[in-house]
Amino acid sequence: MQITRRLEFDAGHRIPNHNSQCRHLHGHRYAIEITLSGDIITTEGASEQGMVMDFSDVKRIALEQVVNAWDHAFLVYRDDTAVLDFLNSLPQHKTVILDAPPTAENLAETAFRLLDGAYRDVYHNHLRLERVRLYETPNNWADCVRSEN
Repeated sequence: MQITRRLEFDAGHRIPNHNSQCRHLHGHRYAIEITLSGDIITTEGASEQGMVMDFSDVKRIALEQVVNAWDHAFLVYRDDTAVLDFLNSLPQHKTVILDAPPTAENLAETAFRLLDGAYRDVYHNHLRLERVRLYETPNNWADCVRSEN
């Protein structure tokens, strides 16, 4: 069985080497979908009976690991020194420094990595993260999917 939880957040970014508009500072209303797989919990009397995982727990973990850090932040590539210098000049600015340009693909991959160990198989129902889908706009998204290996 698979379940998916969607959350939204706002963040700024730029793609420093992009040949078009995305090289400029701008922002998006991002959405992130977290898809988990597992067996349905059958433990009689458990709060999660009939579920793979309580959706509120899926949300709590996503907020703790990714969304709260990225919401209303500027997501910046560590080698984008011009923007980093500017952001560092702003007192208490919320900046998230990334190891790769903040494309939808790289953000989906980073979120998958951050979330993968956070969803624990506490009910022994083979719970695991299967996919992170990151929407940059309503019409554009990237999927990071667990490989079969």
